[in-house]
Amino acid sequence: MAGPRHPVSVRAAALLQTERFQAFTFSVHWSDDSDTFVRRSWDEFRRLNKTLKETFPEEAGLLRRSHRVIPKLPDTSLLVRSGRTGRGLAHLRQLDTYLRTLLAAPEHVSRSPTLTSFFEPQPSDLDPTLPPGSLVILPAPEEPLHRPAGSLAIRSLKAQSLRCLQPFHTQDTRGQPFHAEAHEALNVLLRHPSGWWLVENEDRQTAWFPAPYLEAAALGQGRERGAPLGNSGSQFCASCAYESSQADELSVPAGARVHVLKTSDRGWWLCRFRGRAGLLPAVLLRPDGLGALLSGPGLHCGADSGEDGAGEARSSPEPFQTMTIPPTVPARPPLSAIQSRCCTITRRALGQDRRDQGHP
Repeated sequence: MAGPRHPVSVRAAALLQTERFQAFTFSVHWSDDSDTFVRRSWDEFRRLNKTLKETFPEEAGLLRRSHRVIPKLPDTSLLVRSGRTGRGLAHLRQLDTYLRTLLAAPEHVSRSPTLTSFFEPQPSDLDPTLPPGSLVILPAPEEPLHRPAGSLAIRSLKAQSLRCLQPFHTQDTRGQPFHAEAHEALNVLLRHPSGWWLVENEDRQTAWFPAPYLEAAALGQGRERGAPLGNSGSQFCASCAYESSQADELSVPAGARVHVLKTSDRGWWLCRFRGRAGLLPAVLLRPDGLGALLSGPGLHCGADSGEDGAGEARSSPEPFQTMTIPPTVPARPPLSAIQSRCCTITRRALGQDRRDQGHP
């Protein structure tokens, strides 16, 4: 791969929170056209800011304030009255602005080894599982209209529409049969870290549905075209960088999100990355747990946004026997685990009271 890569853009993705710690998750787009999710703690951002000030004292305004191009780390003293989650989301928004300003700085700062290494995926970023008891909180969109201080702001959020990979049968939130056919569009109302998401079909039925069975439609492939989504495959993450040695192999950086099209018991899987299909060692690939949970509108593209790359791949050798990966159904969490993470208004909206018979 030609030359060292550097981060091009960063977007806030989510707040990852447990009882003991908070981490801020960002979607990073790189100069090699790859995308990764990284999560960093507040202390890691403080160390980054300190290192940048020591490395670039003039750009940090230590020698002359008028020369400052490195922003100040957001002041947290103004957030002491907010709750823990509220402070975390406020930090996330502030850090999003902070990082965007850093990447807009001159190249010797924005492409410096200090900043590049900060965004390089760490082992925790590549772990397909989240810490026990994790709560993934997605930030609400900024309110575009100015409202009087103290007034209530009620937002109408547009649900993300995904499509079902294969037929799946379950029960809705009221215990009635819920049948989803292949390529059927479902609106995602709530994403739970367990892998079971709350969806709604055209008949306004709501049900807890396994996330691996859902996938976004590719650009340019609307419902009228009826294009199958199964071609895009399951999303995985490269645990380390790999440089191709054969014409039918792929080169990927560490943390790259790829789509696995076919597997093989010989240890080489057919994948798609950056519009091209080719082979990768299966031992390098891990399920992209956090990426699958967070991928959606407003973030950087997923493992691959193009659907034409498969036709550009070189044919694999004849002995390469393959099989399509069936979606895996995550363990179903108890109803109490879902309700404990919903506010009273949400529980009422879902009809999850004592008379309901549904299960997540």
